[in-house]
Amino acid sequence: MTTTVTTISTNLHASPARPASTAAASVSSAAATARALDMTIVMVNYRTPEDAINSLASLAEHGQNVVNFRVILVDNASGDGSVSQIADAIAARGWSPWVDLLPLPHNGGYASGNNAGIQRIIAQPQPPRYVLLLNPDTIVRPEALTRLMDFMESNPKAGMAGSRLEDPDGTPQCSAFRFPSACSELDAGMRLGIVTRLLHRWIAAPPPSDKAHATDWVAGAAMIIRTDLFAQLGLLMDDRYFMYFEEVDFCFEARRAGWSCWYVPSSHVVHLVGQSSGVTDTRRAPRRRPAYWFESRRRFFLRNRGFFRTALADLAFAVGFATWRVRRRLQGKPDTDPPHMLWDFLRHSVWMHGPRL
Repeated sequence: MTTTVTTISTNLHASPARPASTAAASVSSAAATARALDMTIVMVNYRTPEDAINSLASLAEHGQNVVNFRVILVDNASGDGSVSQIADAIAARGWSPWVDLLPLPHNGGYASGNNAGIQRIIAQPQPPRYVLLLNPDTIVRPEALTRLMDFMESNPKAGMAGSRLEDPDGTPQCSAFRFPSACSELDAGMRLGIVTRLLHRWIAAPPPSDKAHATDWVAGAAMIIRTDLFAQLGLLMDDRYFMYFEEVDFCFEARRAGWSCWYVPSSHVVHLVGQSSGVTDTRRAPRRRPAYWFESRRRFFLRNRGFFRTALADLAFAVGFATWRVRRRLQGKPDTDPPHMLWDFLRHSVWMHGPRL
């Protein structure tokens, strides 16, 4: 198995070929080799090998007659046999011409894993025009890649764009967001209709739209990024975010540099939410929010909002959430919040940690 993984990992600079295992493979390997690479997909796995294999299978269905792509699948030191299981699937299904498996010796988090793949891409003599960040817990719908790339081709000032994420039954998920602020934190904590209506211009997660539109940031579960952005800015995700808020920070930095971010709902991607972390998985009982979530949130606010606005945002959420907890109990509403959420929030707040990042 070590030999197989090494061979796959060293294929990074090879020219891509059509997946041999799909009926859609009508373009010859020679033709695929002659074409410039349109897109490289970076997928970071952590102990979800079945999801990663299913996601690769959905990509294999696309073939490469329209979008010429390859995949770098980064394993973030899963230590559970993920590497062997994924390598076996790649070999058995004939995916090795277009999938590279990159096992990492250390789990540095989601941003660090993506950076490992991105660094390999931009170091190539002729990098692809686009990088697509894709979660392993996704199923790519037909034409999703084509519609993302067509949008980017038609909008040269767009630095990145995100797909419409959806449940397996097609129900849309919130995928386009506003940057967090004190107002959005108050709304998120209080959960009161009149407050939401008053603060509608600032709420973090507006209802999904069926039209393409500019937005502050899009979910990193399916985000296409123009490679020129990396070449121009030397911009990689801040790997001091272990998980969560890294794509928010990334989009914030890109906007400062003059790039716009867009939501493209014609590109459909199924997202099986929270499979690696379990934090956002609504199908399970709420789990206690991990420390890295609060640390990432605090880091984003301090980096991009400054100490005083971070303190204001912390106050807004704490007051709003405490109010909601009292109202929930009085009204007999079900408790769907993570255990110890208020206490954990307070002890990770800027009031306890000060302005240090």
